Amino acid sequence: MNSAMTYETTTTNFAATQSVASRLSRLLNGGEVIELISDLGGGKTTFVQGIAKGLGYNGAVTSPTFTLSNVYQLGRDLEVHHYDLYRLAEGGVLADEIAEDIGDDGIITIIEWAGVAEAQLPSDRLRVSFEVTGDTERSLTFSAGGPVSRALIQGLAI
Repeated sequence: MNSAMTYETTTTNFAATQSVASRLSRLLNGGEVIELISDLGGGKTTFVQGIAKGLGYNGAVTSPTFTLSNVYQLGRDLEVHHYDLYRLAEGGVLADEIAEDIGDDGIITIIEWAGVAEAQLPSDRLRVSFEVTGDTERSLTFSAGGPVSRALIQGLAI
Protein backbone atom coordinates (compact mmCIF):
# COMPACT_ATOMS: atom_id res chain seq x y z
CA MET A 1 0.00 0.00 0.00
CA ASN A 2 1.35 3.40 -0.97
CA SER A 3 1.32 5.60 2.08
CA ALA A 4 2.83 8.67 0.45
CA MET A 5 0.08 10.85 1.94
CA THR A 6 -0.54 10.74 5.65
CA TYR A 7 -2.36 12.77 8.28
CA GLU A 8 -1.68 12.53 11.99
CA THR A 9 -3.69 13.69 14.96
CA THR A 10 -3.83 13.04 18.68
CA THR A 11 -6.93 12.49 20.76
CA THR A 12 -7.08 12.84 24.53
CA ASN A 13 -10.23 10.83 25.29
CA PHE A 14 -12.88 8.57 23.77
CA ALA A 15 -15.13 11.50 22.80
CA ALA A 16 -12.27 13.13 20.89
CA THR A 17 -11.55 9.88 19.03
CA GLN A 18 -15.22 9.62 18.10
CA SER A 19 -15.18 13.27 17.00
CA VAL A 20 -12.32 12.65 14.55
CA ALA A 21 -14.23 9.65 13.19
CA SER A 22 -17.40 11.73 12.90
CA ARG A 23 -15.47 14.33 10.87
CA LEU A 24 -14.30 11.52 8.59
CA SER A 25 -17.87 10.23 8.24
CA ARG A 26 -18.94 13.51 6.63
CA LEU A 27 -16.52 12.75 3.79
CA LEU A 28 -17.82 9.22 3.16
CA ASN A 29 -20.24 8.58 0.31
CA GLY A 30 -20.13 4.79 0.04
CA GLY A 31 -17.68 2.47 -1.63
CA GLU A 32 -14.80 3.43 0.66
CA VAL A 33 -12.66 0.84 2.44
CA ILE A 34 -11.15 1.68 5.83
CA GLU A 35 -8.60 -0.54 7.56
CA LEU A 36 -8.16 -0.08 11.31
CA ILE A 37 -4.86 -1.11 12.89
CA SER A 38 -4.07 -1.29 16.59
CA ASP A 39 -3.48 -3.63 19.44
CA LEU A 40 -6.45 -4.86 21.45
CA GLY A 41 -8.09 -1.92 23.23
CA GLY A 42 -6.52 0.58 20.86
CA GLY A 43 -9.70 2.47 20.00
CA LYS A 44 -10.94 0.77 16.84
CA THR A 45 -14.52 0.21 18.05
CA THR A 46 -14.64 3.73 19.50
CA PHE A 47 -13.65 5.01 16.07
CA VAL A 48 -16.37 2.98 14.31
CA GLN A 49 -18.90 4.32 16.83
CA GLY A 50 -17.92 7.85 15.78
CA ILE A 51 -18.29 7.03 12.09
CA ALA A 52 -21.70 5.41 12.56
CA LYS A 53 -22.98 8.22 14.76
CA GLY A 54 -21.66 10.81 12.30
CA LEU A 55 -23.60 9.05 9.54
CA GLY A 56 -26.80 9.23 11.59
CA TYR A 57 -26.90 5.73 13.08
CA ASN A 58 -28.63 5.79 16.46
CA GLY A 59 -28.29 2.15 17.56
CA ALA A 60 -25.57 0.41 19.51
CA VAL A 61 -22.24 -0.04 17.75
CA THR A 62 -20.25 -2.91 19.21
CA SER A 63 -17.08 -4.79 18.41
CA PRO A 64 -17.67 -7.75 16.09
CA THR A 65 -14.82 -9.71 17.71
CA PHE A 66 -17.04 -12.71 18.39
CA THR A 67 -19.63 -12.23 15.62
CA LEU A 68 -16.94 -11.39 13.01
CA SER A 69 -19.11 -8.75 11.34
CA ASN A 70 -21.79 -6.18 12.07
CA VAL A 71 -23.92 -4.31 9.58
CA TYR A 72 -25.28 -0.87 10.40
CA GLN A 73 -28.14 0.19 8.14
CA LEU A 74 -28.21 3.92 7.61
CA GLY A 75 -30.76 6.06 5.87
CA ARG A 76 -30.11 7.11 2.27
CA ASP A 77 -29.43 3.56 1.06
CA LEU A 78 -26.09 3.31 2.82
CA GLU A 79 -24.67 0.64 5.13
CA VAL A 80 -21.54 0.30 7.23
CA HIS A 81 -20.11 -3.23 7.18
CA HIS A 82 -17.73 -3.62 10.12
CA TYR A 83 -15.48 -6.70 10.13
CA ASP A 84 -13.14 -7.98 12.83
CA LEU A 85 -10.86 -10.76 11.58
CA TYR A 86 -8.86 -11.13 14.80
CA ARG A 87 -10.00 -14.70 15.48
CA LEU A 88 -9.38 -16.00 11.95
CA ALA A 89 -6.27 -17.76 10.68
CA GLU A 90 -7.49 -17.32 7.09
CA GLY A 91 -10.19 -15.20 5.50
CA GLY A 92 -12.25 -17.99 3.94
CA VAL A 93 -15.90 -17.17 3.31
CA LEU A 94 -15.63 -13.89 5.22
CA ALA A 95 -12.87 -12.71 2.87
CA ASP A 96 -15.21 -13.52 -0.04
CA GLU A 97 -17.95 -11.47 1.63
CA ILE A 98 -15.55 -8.55 2.04
CA ALA A 99 -14.58 -8.84 -1.63
CA GLU A 100 -18.27 -8.56 -2.56
CA ASP A 101 -18.67 -5.43 -0.40
CA ILE A 102 -15.71 -3.64 -1.92
CA GLY A 103 -16.73 -1.34 -4.70
CA ASP A 104 -20.40 -1.34 -3.74
CA ASP A 105 -21.38 2.32 -3.60
CA GLY A 106 -23.97 1.53 -0.94
CA ILE A 107 -21.45 0.09 1.51
CA ILE A 108 -18.68 1.60 3.62
CA THR A 109 -16.39 -1.31 4.52
CA ILE A 110 -14.41 -1.12 7.76
CA ILE A 111 -11.99 -3.93 8.61
CA GLU A 112 -10.03 -4.68 11.75
CA TRP A 113 -7.13 -7.17 11.65
CA ALA A 114 -7.30 -7.18 7.85
CA GLY A 115 -4.13 -9.17 7.23
CA VAL A 116 -5.97 -12.44 6.61
CA ALA A 117 -7.97 -10.79 3.83
CA GLU A 118 -5.11 -8.76 2.34
CA ALA A 119 -5.56 -10.30 -1.12
CA GLN A 120 -9.16 -9.04 -1.28
CA LEU A 121 -8.39 -5.49 -0.21
CA PRO A 122 -7.93 -2.70 -2.71
CA SER A 123 -4.74 -0.67 -2.57
CA ASP A 124 -6.93 2.44 -2.47
CA ARG A 125 -8.05 2.16 1.12
CA LEU A 126 -7.72 4.44 4.10
CA ARG A 127 -5.51 2.88 6.74
CA VAL A 128 -5.96 4.25 10.27
CA SER A 129 -3.28 3.24 12.76
CA PHE A 130 -3.89 3.80 16.47
CA GLU A 131 -1.06 4.14 18.97
CA VAL A 132 -1.99 4.08 22.65
CA THR A 133 -0.12 6.96 24.31
CA GLY A 134 -2.01 7.03 27.64
CA ASP A 135 -5.07 5.64 29.40
CA THR A 136 -7.44 7.41 26.99
CA GLU A 137 -4.96 9.18 24.70
CA ARG A 138 -4.38 7.95 21.17
CA SER A 139 -2.15 8.97 18.29
CA LEU A 140 -3.94 8.34 14.98
CA THR A 141 -2.13 8.11 11.66
CA PHE A 142 -4.18 8.07 8.46
CA SER A 143 -2.43 6.67 5.37
CA ALA A 144 -3.72 6.83 1.82
CA GLY A 145 -3.40 4.11 -0.78
CA GLY A 146 -4.93 5.88 -3.78
CA PRO A 147 -7.06 8.80 -4.97
CA VAL A 148 -10.18 8.07 -2.89
CA SER A 149 -8.26 7.69 0.36
CA ARG A 150 -6.08 10.73 -0.47
CA ALA A 151 -9.23 12.81 -0.86
CA LEU A 152 -10.42 11.61 2.56
CA ILE A 153 -7.12 12.66 4.15
CA GLN A 154 -7.26 16.03 2.42
CA GLY A 155 -10.76 16.54 3.79
CA LEU A 156 -9.66 15.64 7.31
CA ALA A 157 -6.64 17.93 7.16
CA ILE A 158 -8.76 21.01 6.46
